[in-house]
Amino acid sequence: MPRPVLVAALWGLVLVLGGCRRTDPTPRPPETPEAGASPAAASSTSGAILFVSADTQGYLGPCGCSENMRGGIARAAFQVSEARQGALPVLYVDGGNSLFGEKTLKPGQVPQEELKAKALADAMRMMGLSVRATGPLDDTRGAAFRQGLGLPEVADGAVKLLPAGPRKVGVVAADSPEQLVAASAKARSDGADFVLGLLDAPLEEAQKAAELPGLAVDVLVATRSASELSGEQNRLVKATVPVVAPQSKGRSLVRVDLSYAKAPGSFSLQKGQADLEREVAALEQRTTLLDKEINLPGIDPKLKALKQGKRDELVARKQALVSAPPAASPDVNGFTVRFVPLESGLPSLPDAQALVARYDSEVGKLNLAWAKEHGQDCPAPAKGQAGFVGNEPCRSCHEESFPVWEKSKHHHAWETLEEVGKQHHLNCVGCHVTGWEQPGGVCRLDKVAGREDVGCESCHGPGSEHADEPSADNIIASPGEALCVTCHNPENSPHFDFATYLPRILGPGHGKPSDAVSPDKPADERKPAKP
Repeated sequence: MPRPVLVAALWGLVLVLGGCRRTDPTPRPPETPEAGASPAAASSTSGAILFVSADTQGYLGPCGCSENMRGGIARAAFQVSEARQGALPVLYVDGGNSLFGEKTLKPGQVPQEELKAKALADAMRMMGLSVRATGPLDDTRGAAFRQGLGLPEVADGAVKLLPAGPRKVGVVAADSPEQLVAASAKARSDGADFVLGLLDAPLEEAQKAAELPGLAVDVLVATRSASELSGEQNRLVKATVPVVAPQSKGRSLVRVDLSYAKAPGSFSLQKGQADLEREVAALEQRTTLLDKEINLPGIDPKLKALKQGKRDELVARKQALVSAPPAASPDVNGFTVRFVPLESGLPSLPDAQALVARYDSEVGKLNLAWAKEHGQDCPAPAKGQAGFVGNEPCRSCHEESFPVWEKSKHHHAWETLEEVGKQHHLNCVGCHVTGWEQPGGVCRLDKVAGREDVGCESCHGPGSEHADEPSADNIIASPGEALCVTCHNPENSPHFDFATYLPRILGPGHGKPSDAVSPDKPADERKPAKP
């Protein structure tokens, strides 16, 4: 081979090998936060990475009722673990309101929710939690239970200094703006180079706090959403102090990248991130559109697979953007703030995923045992009120309606829980049986038989009076969008569209005007009109 050709070939091989990336999805075990980098590396490090979770509301992962649902502590654990593969120190901080989803629990909920909180705490330890703040949703079972989990905490109004290479990050927690101002000042006096504020308040209140004189934080995280709707998206307000609110229920992480100048000094939000944010937003929009198409009832499997492949490609591109180190100037102490949406196509940390699987297995057995020992039947309907009777009494008059229902996903609602082992999960069962926790319905996990699936009464209301005396006047409910979204809500069915989904559950014998009651027929032969 001529020498010039040989040299070119060798250079080509070098370039190819130099561009290879490790594709093994199993990361190395995470190091402790303080040991995020070796002493030698820390002395020459050019920055640090902070991950922040908040407002998790007791979620280990999404329910799985829809395709491509975000979230999951195992996916979050993978992101933190992957970042620790580099030379920069990595800190993981939780903002609180994470252990439970409600401030009060019914007796039957207690075993499940305590077990879930313990699983979340184990996962946070696995992720190398540096420190966490606390909120009302952490004290649902009392301060003693929370403290018994053994997680590192920073009290409201207090400061925790964390080493981050040659700099110190101060984490301050507060449940009022005034407390936040005082705690941030203390963090500076204690030697914090960068201050992360955790305020137990919604975004709008945090924005007002960010304008207070004397506030000494660099980034402020609102750790509690104002409503279900407000928690459905990531929000970043860029002002003198950037204010962030991650998507609730563990669906996103906040990532803060710090870059260090040669000399200590104040930090400033780095410029030039607008183009990246616009590209990420465009990818988000395209992903959302594909999600709706993928979740269309009755979509052709081949078309669905093609669209899913395209979606996975977009997720990979977005992930590369949000995890790439920002451009930094050696003369400026700077930082960037980004969200890491925990998309379904992202990997999970195997050990964390195993922890979630153990919880899924144990909690079902725990709930079933509790129901058998302590469960109470639903109260009987009040006098003059209808009760639930199940599908079979409906079939005797409406046989022609059942083929439509039997082809729908409503008919397989219970089966979908059994496939993933969640048929005894209290968070799931209510939308997969008929008449859950309603008078005359089903209130015990050990007495679900005959009420499985989303049956006639789920949409039309309890049917005892109508079964006894069929009439259009005693059909309790008139199905509409308001009723559907009690289960097809943004959390469980984020891509639901009433106008698109409705035709999928209508058909011959179900929803046809010709089925209306005929006044010429005897009462026992009449069939009520379908709404």
